[in-house]
Amino acid sequence: MFFYQRIRDLREDSDLSQQQLAEVLGITRQQYQLYESGKREMPMHHFIKLAKFYNVSLDYLAGLKVHRYK
Repeated sequence: MFFYQRIRDLREDSDLSQQQLAEVLGITRQQYQLYESGKREMPMHHFIKLAKFYNVSLDYLAGLKVHRYK
């Protein structure tokens, strides 16, 4: 699984919009949409912010682990 699939799945599972996640990251919805579609690489500081926001590991967010923290 690629990171962009994971961030989309996490967002949808949390019933959040792309706009809401963009606000969490301090970016535009259009920029977030590029990350989520896999058209642009996400900077590490955004990965870290999303991992903290969702309470998941960076490995999970990157698609290297299958299970979330409980």
